[in-house]
Amino acid sequence: QVQLVESGGGSVQAGGSLKLSCAASGYTYSSKCMGWFRQAPGQEREGVASINTGGGSTYYADSVKGRFTISQDNAKNTVSLQMNSLKPEDTAMYYCAAVRFPCDGGNWYRRSKYPYWGQGTQVTVSA
Repeated sequence: QVQLVESGGGSVQAGGSLKLSCAASGYTYSSKCMGWFRQAPGQEREGVASINTGGGSTYYADSVKGRFTISQDNAKNTVSLQMNSLKPEDTAMYYCAAVRFPCDGGNWYRRSKYPYWGQGTQVTVSA
């Protein structure tokens, strides 16, 4: 059974940094898509970033480009999200997601593409 466990959330002031990690267990595939989504109260869940764990190609939402970096550690079956220059609008519950296939480049941000989800970790950015 596939399990995704997020860690690293917390509270920071605007301009600060946080690093989220997602540990996957239950399967190891050399080429799969893992990503991060976020959901603020009253809003839809949106794609933040995804990575192809086989080739390393990455995808980002325009709102986080240049501030967030997604990376992988295949030996540990872990994907991380380094978040810098955080803004109050980044406040949300952040979820790790995965699928057993490479990312669909044109649709990486669609939550329907990911059958596996973690429980989420809260990120709060104060002004």
